[in-house]
Amino acid sequence: MPRSLHGGRHELGQNFLTHRPTLGRITALVRDTSGSILELGAGDGALTRSLADLGRPLAAIDIDEHRVRRLRGRLPGVRVECADALRHPLDADVVVGNIPFHLTTPILRRLLSTGTWRHAVLLTQWEVARKRAGVGGSTMMTAQSAPWFEFELQGRVPSWGFSPQPSVDGGLLSISRRGSPLVPVGERRAYEGFVRTMFTARGSSLDAIVSSAARVTRPRARDALRAVGASRERLPRDLTPTHWAGLWHDVG
Repeated sequence: MPRSLHGGRHELGQNFLTHRPTLGRITALVRDTSGSILELGAGDGALTRSLADLGRPLAAIDIDEHRVRRLRGRLPGVRVECADALRHPLDADVVVGNIPFHLTTPILRRLLSTGTWRHAVLLTQWEVARKRAGVGGSTMMTAQSAPWFEFELQGRVPSWGFSPQPSVDGGLLSISRRGSPLVPVGERRAYEGFVRTMFTARGSSLDAIVSSAARVTRPRARDALRAVGASRERLPRDLTPTHWAGLWHDVG
C-alpha cells in the first residue's frame, strides 16, 4: 500500500480492527438503531462490509486516499469518500467508527457539539471509553454532555485485536441523544460553564465546592444537594446526570 499524502500508519493512527467478536458486536449495536449510517475511519473496510449488509444508507470516510480508492472498488454500493473526521459533516442518523486513538478527544468534542445524529458507536482507548461511560467516576466532558447524551460502556477489546497492535486495549462506547434533554438546549453553554467551575472549584467537601462554584452559602449548598439526593461526601466526578441537572436548576 503506497504511503498516503497525509502520512503513514503512525501519523494517521491506523490500528485496524481485526477482532471478529468486536466487529460483530459493533454491527449488532448499529442494527438496533435505524436510519442512515456514517462510518469514520473505514480503513480496509472490515467493519464497512458488515455495515453494508444491514441494507441501510451507508457512507464511509477515511483520510487515506489509497484505501478509499481500493474500498470503492470493493464496495460499489457504499458511498466512500476521502475525508477528515474532524471536518466531514456528521449528517447521518448513526455515527460509527474505530477512532484513531490520538484523535479521540477532538473527535468526541466535535461529535458532542455538532450534527443531528441520534446514536454513535465508537471504538476508543479502553480508559477513554470507561471514563466517558462514568465507570469509576465521570469526567468533566461527560458531565458537560450528560443532560443531552447517554453514554454506555459496551465492552473491552484486547490490544491484539488490532493490526498493528497498539500499546493499550480498546473500549467500545455507545452514545445516544436523549429524547428529552435534562437541561434546555438554550442553556447549554451556561451549564457547561457551571460544570467546569464545579470541577475546578476548591473545597474539601461537595457542599463547599457547590458553595464556591455557585456563590451561595454552605447551608444553601447543602439544601441543594439534599434536594437532588447527593451526599456531601461525594465529589463532582461522582454525580449522576440527574444530580447535575438538579443542581443546575437549583443553584446554577
